[in-house]
This record gives sequence, C-alpha cells and structure tokens, in this order.
Amino acid sequence: MDLRWTNDAELTDLMKEHLFPAVVGDVMDAIGLDHQFLPADVRPIDPAMLLAGRAMPVLSRDVNRSRTKTDAAGQPFGLLMDALDDLRPHEVYLGTGGSLDYALWGELMSLRAQRLGAAGAVLNGYHRDTSGILEIDFPTFSKGAYAQDQGARGQVIAWRIPVMIGQVEVKPGDLLFGDRDGICVIPQAREREVLDLAWDKVRGENTVRNAIRDGMGAAEAFRKYGIL
Repeated sequence: MDLRWTNDAELTDLMKEHLFPAVVGDVMDAIGLDHQFLPADVRPIDPAMLLAGRAMPVLSRDVNRSRTKTDAAGQPFGLLMDALDDLRPHEVYLGTGGSLDYALWGELMSLRAQRLGAAGAVLNGYHRDTSGILEIDFPTFSKGAYAQDQGARGQVIAWRIPVMIGQVEVKPGDLLFGDRDGICVIPQAREREVLDLAWDKVRGENTVRNAIRDGMGAAEAFRKYGIL
C-alpha cells in the first residue's frame, strides 16, 4: 500500500492513522530539513491528542496594560476575531508573538474553530479554559495553562504570514503534525517527498520491530536494515 490522497481531509486522516511525528522528523533530517520541530515545551493539553493540518500562522504583540481593550482601529484584541473567523477546514490556528503574560487561546475560540472545521490550535504561548477545551476534545497544543486574559495585554496584528518559532520558519499552508512527542513542520513544497519517505521508513521500522521481538540484536538489526 502507498499513501495516496486527493484532498486535505484524506491526507490528514492518513497521517494520523499511519505515521507519527518522530519518523517524519527522521526523514526530514535525512534530506537536509533538520530544524523542523517546534520547541519541546509546546505540548498537547491531553497526551492522547493528535494533530494534523495546514498552518494558519497568527502573529500577536504586547500592548501597554494601561491602554483599553480596544486598539486604534476600535477592534477588541486587535485582529484576533478576523483571524479566527478566517480559519478554513483542516487548518491549524498557529499563534505566536508577544510575551508569556497572557493566554493566546481559550474555550470560545476553540468552539468557533471547531465549528469552522479547523484541525486544532498550536500556541507558542499559553492557553486557558482547559476544562472547556477538553470537554469538546479540540486538539490544542501549548506551553501550558494560564488563566490571565489577553485583554489589554496583547493583540493580534497579522495572520497568514510566515513566522519564526524557535528555529523553524512556518509558512501558511505548511503541514503541522503533532502528538505527545512534539510537533513537526512539513514544508508544503516538499510534503509529497517527505510523506512518501516517512511511509517507507514506517514499513521498515515495522520489519525491524518484528525482528527484535524475534530476538535479533540491535547491532545486527541496524547492519541489516539501517534502522533503529
């Protein structure tokens, strides 16, 4: 069987069923894409959560806490509502920018994103309303929970733009693939190559797994299959 898909729904289902981020990261290392994981402290709020979808990067900035909750254009939280409403099916809201003084995501945003068919949310910062997000089982990855509101502390200033998170540049449309071990970023321009190589490696690892279970030593398995 080869990985074949005709749309993003099929693609993300195949990724979650047959692949995992660690093996995708391994094959990207092998082809020179060696800075493709988001920082290790961005974790799922439930370890069982899986995430696969296309990135919609959203950039925030801090504002002076003495200001009102309205920016110069009269929009609460800057452009946050516009960005949220622009989510498309199978996209991931990727929030970054600003300080760690407030949460970038919460329950009501999750409800809206879920209603729009989004695949999840990834925050290079905090989320809040953990119980509510868990109740609707919306895949959410963040640096942790923190109840303090964005309010007058931060605002969204742009979305659907390239962003840097750690050592990774994420462009709109890149694939995000995450589980309890971390989140990797697959450049859209090379996704077919990466996913085909990952599928080959998964099948090879299954062979090695069976050989080790049958008693083969690690060194022998690596000499024979080149995988460990």
